[in-house]
Order: sequence, then structure tokens, then C-alpha cells
Amino acid sequence: MIHRRRFAIDCLTVFSIATAAAALPAADKLNVLYIVSDDLNNALGTYGHPQVKSPNLDRLAARGVRFDRAYCQFPLCNPSRASFLTGLRPDQTTVLDNARKFRDEIPNVVTMPQLFQKHGYFVARVGKLYHYGVPTQIGTDGLDDPPSWQEKVNPRGRDKDEEDLIFSLVKGQFGGTLSWLAADGTDAEQTDGKGAAATIRLLEEHKDQPFFIACGFYRPHTPYVAPKNYFAMFPLDGLKLAGGPANDREDIPAPALTVNPPHYGISEHLQREALQAYHAATTFMDAQLGLVLDALDRLKLSDKTVVVFHSDHGYHLGEHGMWQKQSLFEESARVPLVIAAPGQKATGKSSARLAELIDVYPTVADLCGLPIPHWLPGKSLKPLLDDPQQSWKAAAITQVRRGGGGKKKQAAAGATGPFAGYSIRTERYRLTLWDDGQRGIELYDHDADPHEYTNLAKSPAHEKTVADLTKLLKDTLSAAPKVDALK
Repeated sequence: MIHRRRFAIDCLTVFSIATAAAALPAADKLNVLYIVSDDLNNALGTYGHPQVKSPNLDRLAARGVRFDRAYCQFPLCNPSRASFLTGLRPDQTTVLDNARKFRDEIPNVVTMPQLFQKHGYFVARVGKLYHYGVPTQIGTDGLDDPPSWQEKVNPRGRDKDEEDLIFSLVKGQFGGTLSWLAADGTDAEQTDGKGAAATIRLLEEHKDQPFFIACGFYRPHTPYVAPKNYFAMFPLDGLKLAGGPANDREDIPAPALTVNPPHYGISEHLQREALQAYHAATTFMDAQLGLVLDALDRLKLSDKTVVVFHSDHGYHLGEHGMWQKQSLFEESARVPLVIAAPGQKATGKSSARLAELIDVYPTVADLCGLPIPHWLPGKSLKPLLDDPQQSWKAAAITQVRRGGGGKKKQAAAGATGPFAGYSIRTERYRLTLWDDGQRGIELYDHDADPHEYTNLAKSPAHEKTVADLTKLLKDTLSAAPKVDALK
């Protein structure tokens, strides 16, 4: 009852502030351009990758702050997107797979874009913000949340129409299988090219009113599709495959290994082709980002628009013999995150402080002077835009679900039924508990072992570290506000 009363009071507060905000001159409000890339990891120029070309994300980072330790809450599309767009942890949304809708559990939640609607903003999305399957549901609404938007655009390009040309490790399967295509034609014919054009149109049409425009790019999600010239930027003989010690997987618990056998058993040549295609799709996506940023500058909106860029989760490219997502290793849990806001004191700087994608909702609300809903467990990153190295939160948490999906999938995950994996990342360590430690524990010291090759969980010298981090994990999760009033 206490929570329902508190929620009712908050609703009245939001309504009154929204009414006042709507009366303010448009010039006094900051806009938001919110950009999300699909399945993008940190293999990017601004994050120090020696080969990948991402000049447009690099220039966004040069006028904002790049977060070097940012983490998703669930390394799978639907749970992650439901989490960062509601600002809630996956256990609060109960979205733990690619089928469930968050409003089945919390129908009254006010999503990030909804908050801006309540404060007089024009709110629209282009492409994939909430989940829908790629490439199957390209051009549809998928699992979209209609209350979040006033306008929506579902682009569909040549990549969707030419699926029969795509190479796949499993013929006819694309979305969850390594697959790629060096496409004919121009950028503008691709789905992300059409998405960039639609985003630019919305910026042009609504430049004179406060807006929250969200642009969701599909690449580099598999199938890795990009015009041929992007593939040419990454010659196969110049690509370096992920390395590691020969015994790397010996101390890793079975639920942590999502790809068996290592690298799906494919040859090094095919691994290089997959790597080439992923990097090509990344650079192609970056080029579309550049078109949108150019339009923002051309329309003289940069000085009054908060720009946020991030991915929904990370992505393996052969590390530990694994590809794609759904692991709790660094490559899968870590995401690129760049925020550029008018008036911030730090520009072109990086922050080594811990950030979570649930922090994005309170951050954009804070930057735009909107009230932050009390039920959000995240923390506004606004202070780090002025002082990127100040003391900050102690931990970031990422989780996954294992088991289910039939005996074959259960066996591959070392499972006999559904259970959870939780990983806590501090600035020095990563601790991962599988089934509360019953099916395995991992501990990695990032100061000495940034690639997570040596599992220290069974070392007597680290017994206290495991105990301390386990307590911090449980305390952090239990501290999340109750969401009873949102049901």
C-alpha cells in the first residue's frame, strides 16, 4: 500500500511538472537524439581497436565523454532493451528471453520516451529500439511498445529483400547464426541507410520544437550485411583472430561456455571471413551515424541536443572460442557508451568509472531537467560529464538465464533446468555465480588478467574476495526499488 500511495504522489508530481514544462519556450528545453546499435561490441576506433574504422562515433566521443567501463544488464536483445528503456533491472521487468513483453508484468511503468512525452516533447523512433527479430521482423513493429512513441518508422531495405544471397553457417538461418553478405548497391538502399534518412527527416520536421528522437540501427547484428566497399576495408590477410592460452577453457564452468565446440568447429579462414563481415557492418553502421550527426550540425541543433549512443550488449568475436552473445565474459557484457551534452565541462574525455545501461534513463532525464522516477535503480551519469574520474558506484551487474529450450540446449549449458547466472563487475574484478555458485564460480582479476584467462575462484588467496563480491552482488540486487506500484 505504501508503494501505491508513493506512486500516486509521483504521478501527480510528474503531471504538474509536465504541465509547467510544456509552457516553457522550446528554446529553453534540451532535445535528445538517442541512438542504439544492435550487437555492437567495443571493437571501435575510439576504444582503441587498431583496425576498425568508426570515424563518426570517434567524433561524437571527441565532443562528449566515452565510458570505458559500461555494461549491459542482460546480453540478449529483448531483456536488455526492456531494461534500459524502462530503467529497470531484468528481474524487475521479468523479461529474460526474446519473447516476453515487459508490460505483462509492469503495465503502468513510465518508459524513458514516455517520460519525455509527459513533458511536452515530440517523441518518435526509427528502427529497432524495443526488440524484434533480425532479420525476420525487419519492417514490422516486432515487440514494440506503442505507448512509448507518437510516431514510428519501420525501415526495410535491400538487405531484407536479398536474404537468399546471404551466406550462413546453417543454410537458411540468419539471426542467431554466423552469416554475412557483401552486398551490391548503395548505403541508402540498406535498412540502416533508410533508417538514417528517416531520422534526418524527423529532425528536419521537428527542429523547432523539443524532441526525443530515437534511432535504432540494425547493424552489425547478424547477418552482417554491408555494401562491398566496406568489406574491402578489411582484407582477410590483415585480420588477427582472437588468441589465448591453449588451456583457456579448462577452468571455465560449463554454463559459461555458449559455443561448443570452440568456434563452432569452423576453419580459421571462415573465422576471418566472419570477422571481416562484422567489422564491415560496423563501419557501415558508423557511416549512417555520420549522416545523422551531419544533419544535426546542419540544422544547428548540436548546441541544444543531448546525444546518446550505445549498444544493447557486447559481442564475442572468437574470445574463449565463442562468438555472438549471451555470455557473462567482458566481451559480451561490456558495451560502448558515449554521451555528448550541451554545457558539459568535460569534452573529448574518457571515464573509467563503472556505468550500467540502466543509468541512461536517469541521465537523460537529469540532463533535460525532468524528474527522475523514484523506482529507477540506476544513477544519473551527469556528474561524470563534468568530472569523468570522480568517485562513483562500486559495481555493475549483468545476468543471463540458462536451461530450458529442450534437452540438447540444456546439455550444452551444463543444465538440467532453468537457472540464472549473475556477474558483478568492479573496477578490478569480475565475479560470476552460476545457480548461486552451485554450478560454478568465476573470478577474474582485471588488473593482472584483462582477457579473463585465469579463473581464481578456487584460489585460497582469493576466498575473501569471492565472499566480499558475493555479498556486494546480493546487496546491490536487493537494493533495487520495489515495482509493486507499477503492476
